[in-house]
Amino acid sequence: MPGYVDEVVIPYDRDLGPVLFEHYGADTARRVAGQAPLDVLEIAAGTGIVTRHMRNLLAKEARLTAIDISDTMMDVARQKFQPGEQVTFMNADATALPFDDESFDAVVCQFGIMFFDRDKGLREVYRTLRPGGRYLFRVWDSERYNPFASLSFEVFKHYFPSDTPQFLFDPVSCHQIDPLKEQLIQIGFDPVVISVQRHVYDILDVTAFARALVYTPVIFEIRDRGGVDPEDIVKQLAEAFKKEFGSGPTRYPMQAILFETEKPKA
Repeated sequence: MPGYVDEVVIPYDRDLGPVLFEHYGADTARRVAGQAPLDVLEIAAGTGIVTRHMRNLLAKEARLTAIDISDTMMDVARQKFQPGEQVTFMNADATALPFDDESFDAVVCQFGIMFFDRDKGLREVYRTLRPGGRYLFRVWDSERYNPFASLSFEVFKHYFPSDTPQFLFDPVSCHQIDPLKEQLIQIGFDPVVISVQRHVYDILDVTAFARALVYTPVIFEIRDRGGVDPEDIVKQLAEAFKKEFGSGPTRYPMQAILFETEKPKA
C-alpha cells in the first residue's frame, strides 16, 4: 500500500492491528487451514497479522508465501517469524504476480483489493490458483458501519472544511457487493459465497487508536494542508470515539464483507 512508510507502519501494526485486523485475521486463518492447503499465497500481507495466524494453523509442511508492495511493511512482518517457519516474504505487485500458472491451493487477501486494480488482481489470482483452489478475501463495509472512516472524516472536516483529507475513505471504497460478485463470475470463479460479518472490540487505549488513524497516510494530506498540529486532531478524534462509543472500555463496532470462492476443477 503506497504511503505506508516508517512512521506509519509501527502504529498501524501496534494500535490499529489489534482493533481492526486481528479478529478477522484469525477467522481467515481458520477458514483457510480447515481446507488443508499445501501452497498458500497471501496478497497485500502488510505487517503479517494474517500471515502469523495462518502459519500457526497450517500444517507444518504447508508452504506460505506472503507478498506486499511495501518493503517497510514486509520488514515488520518478517520480525514475527523465526527461521525455518516455512514463510517466504516477497515484495510484489498484486496485479502482476511473479508466479507460474496454477501454483497455489489457496489465495488470501484481507482488506487489500481496494488499493490496486481489481480486475487485474482478480485475474492474477485466477491464473495462479490450481483447479479446485480457493480464494478468500475481505473488504470493509461502507463508512456507515465503520466509524474509523466516518467519525474520522467528521473530525478532519472540522479542521479542514473546504479540503477535507480523504484517505480513510479508501479502505471503505469497495463495499458494493454486486460489482465484485459480477467480476468474480465473469472471470470464471464459482461458486461465490458472500457473508457480512459484524464485530465489536473493546478499545482500552482510545488515544493510541486515534493517533494510529491520524498517522496512516492521511498524515501526509494533513501536513500538505498545514496549519494544524496533528496531535490536536488526535485528541479530538479520541474524544469523539469516547463520546460515541463510551469509555472504559470504548465498545468499537466494525463490519466487513467476506468473499469465498473457487477456481472450478476442469
